Amino acid sequence: MNNSNSLAATTTIKQLRGFVSIAETGSFAEACERLHISQPALSVSIKKLEQASGGLLFARSTRSVELTPEGQQFLPVAQRLLADWAEGFDDLRQLFSLQRGKLTIAAMPSYASSCLPKVLANYGQQFPNISLTVQDIVMEEVISAVQSGRVELGITFKPDRLDGVDFEPLFSDRFIAILPPDHVLAAKQKVSARHLLNHTLVALNRGSSTRQWVDQLIAQSAAKAPQIFDAFQLTTVGAMVAAGVGVALVPALCSEQMQSLGAVCRPISGPGIKRQVGIFTRRRQALSAPAQAMVSLLQRD
Repeated sequence: MNNSNSLAATTTIKQLRGFVSIAETGSFAEACERLHISQPALSVSIKKLEQASGGLLFARSTRSVELTPEGQQFLPVAQRLLADWAEGFDDLRQLFSLQRGKLTIAAMPSYASSCLPKVLANYGQQFPNISLTVQDIVMEEVISAVQSGRVELGITFKPDRLDGVDFEPLFSDRFIAILPPDHVLAAKQKVSARHLLNHTLVALNRGSSTRQWVDQLIAQSAAKAPQIFDAFQLTTVGAMVAAGVGVALVPALCSEQMQSLGAVCRPISGPGIKRQVGIFTRRRQALSAPAQAMVSLLQRD
């Protein structure tokens, strides 16, 4: 370790404050009053600083204390270090007190467009200085974003496997049937999965978890597999159903959105699809103060 690294490693904030106070006041006694410490303690602190630096920083006499040429060169450096320390510590305090900071979360579109806006409004009122970024992306991308650290929090359905993430449940969502307005099943108050799956189905693309759950229900409930039209977005599913292409199974979270697209929503009677919605965090990763505050609001909502 070279001398500069040794000095940086052994020098303390207490020593720097003592050095600057003596330099600014020109007196050990006045520096002690400013720092609220005893003169022997201050003398020991300066002696250690000089030992670490390799030479004298003050020229002492019975009447005065003055900076040596080396001490004069070091003074602005020490003052800057103390200012940076104070600023950095203030920044840290503001982060913990939620006076500043940022938070990025990801949520599946069905949650992002239904439950999340109210939570975000509440969060913004309580913590107006926190910068929020929301990514509304499909379930698989939400979990991937949490796993990679691109977002701190993710909100979506619980998958069949949890790899590298922790899950905190919020509530359970039961899938509903959506139908064209003039469909024969639209006259019913409830629709069974068996009756629904006798009709042409509009579903999310193969490979998505939602599609896997629908396929499992088909295997359990349908005498034969229905004709299926694939789509990549739930809004497309709703628009296709409203236009009469077929029927669909979607999360109940989407009911208002589906109705706004012109589809009719009905609960599923008997066996259906029920999945937990919750918060995903990266395993063994501590949450920031803004993220902890968001989790508390999500749990209360």
